[in-house]
Amino acid sequence: MSTVLSTPRVALGVFETLLVVDGAAVELDAHLDRLAASTSDLFDAALPPGLGQRLGEQTRGLPLGRLRVTLAPGRDGLAATIATEAVDPACVFPTWEHGAELSSLRHDGGLGSHKWADRTPLAAAPPGTVPLVLDRGREVLEAGRASVFVAVRGKLATPPLDGRVLPGIARAGAIAAAAEAGIELEERPLDRDELLGADEVFLTGSVRGVEPARSLDGIPLPPQGELSRRVAAGLRRRWKL
Repeated sequence: MSTVLSTPRVALGVFETLLVVDGAAVELDAHLDRLAASTSDLFDAALPPGLGQRLGEQTRGLPLGRLRVTLAPGRDGLAATIATEAVDPACVFPTWEHGAELSSLRHDGGLGSHKWADRTPLAAAPPGTVPLVLDRGREVLEAGRASVFVAVRGKLATPPLDGRVLPGIARAGAIAAAAEAGIELEERPLDRDELLGADEVFLTGSVRGVEPARSLDGIPLPPQGELSRRVAAGLRRRWKL
């Protein structure tokens, strides 16, 4: 397990990544609200005027893609950088074959509740893997690009929002989808070994949706199961996919 001591550079700002479907960004208002909370907290600044409209214009005509907006302090206040690109459909709600390979990465105290533009603290993960951020000891916080869920004996669990992890938009949607499906879910601390002994492990992110985790530090994880499929179906409905 790698250990990271660096902290994100605040001056590089914060960002949001959104899925685009049929020319519209999914959960746009929720992402703008989270971005506004970060810019207020970090820079004592509001979002640039008309940002939502600019994002809508940028995504128009894109059938399936990814939108990224970064806000960073500049000479005249917060500056927005906006980019879009097409996304392979196989990466959206991917099958088991396209699932994530996780690698443990210790970052004491976690990365906090902001989506930092500086991704340097996550760069220590081996190429081709998704970092699984652990706090002191072996407590699971989140994945480098997603929230973490486990299924154990018919119930779901995910780490709590205690200031150490990003309040994921897809995470909130997955929790709502689980409730609608009658699946019991706990927000509680998770240990790394609990993932290895779980019935299934999956991630939730704003582009990939529900993504199965195939392995952790080279150790195979159980195949995708019923609970993650039910959550994925509910999240798809919420996103109108």
